[in-house]
Amino acid sequence: MKIEAKELSKIYGEGENRVVALNRVSLKIAPGDFISITGPSGSGKSTLLHLLSGLDRPTSGHLTYDGKDIYSLTDKELSAFRRQRIGFIFQQFNLLPVLTARENIVMPVLLDKKQPDEAYLGQLSQMLGIHDRLTHLPHELSGGQQQRVAIARALIAKPDIIFADEPTGNLDSKSGGEVMEMLKAVRETMGKTLVVITHDNRIAAMADRQLFIVDGILSEVAAR
Repeated sequence: MKIEAKELSKIYGEGENRVVALNRVSLKIAPGDFISITGPSGSGKSTLLHLLSGLDRPTSGHLTYDGKDIYSLTDKELSAFRRQRIGFIFQQFNLLPVLTARENIVMPVLLDKKQPDEAYLGQLSQMLGIHDRLTHLPHELSGGQQQRVAIARALIAKPDIIFADEPTGNLDSKSGGEVMEMLKAVRETMGKTLVVITHDNRIAAMADRQLFIVDGILSEVAAR
């Protein structure tokens, strides 16, 4: 799936209260890309991720997925598009505490009124090292295990692209490194596109393309 952002801007407020959170950002994301986005606090990283993933709408500009402008979709259509085509991983694991790991993972599929692919669920849980934790509640899991459950949840609908917003922010360095290695393995094994927002330069350096954003302006640092 090819993604292209053209002149994306996000502006809040008016007059003296006007804040340009994102300033005419253009970006192309090819299938299989691994992109990291870094920048200081308040630079526009999360705003960019929210616009690229359809979680928010821009003040101006266009975003196409395989040539289709997703901002032309209704809110209901856009919500369905996100569930079916995009996976999300956040700093906060966002697991429902009363559901088991398995129930948390399969929820996006059930919300789409489908049944989970049990063989695929088994493959994911084995790959992520949580196959023996599926009946556990979130409070019975370590932080690293909870993030692995969140990764499985992001992948269960077989999306084309994964957006991760500070996915290791709540983890110690060891667990964070393990989670990133797993994300890399998932991307390579399953051919997913991966876009990671991080403040950790070590994680950013894992990406094939490194982008930097400051004051809402995006630039490419390096490509290898």
